[in-house]
Amino acid sequence: MDPMVHDMPALFAQLGLANDAASLSRFIDNHSLRDGLELSDAPFWNAAQASFLRESWRDDAVWSAAIDQLDVLLRQ
Repeated sequence: MDPMVHDMPALFAQLGLANDAASLSRFIDNHSLRDGLELSDAPFWNAAQASFLRESWRDDAVWSAAIDQLDVLLRQ
């Protein structure tokens, strides 16, 4: 069993981003996804972040729920 938490703050930390509540809120306020744009294809990710998001989501990895949540938040 994987004891690691895979929530939004953990996802942001995994992506190398600040993961406190204020930083998450600021990121979501300052970024958005238009219809038809995949999360991993957004221009605000670096290559490593985009690859992590793409592969984790594709493989239905433990990060999938947090990635889906981020996708939804960036489309609101």
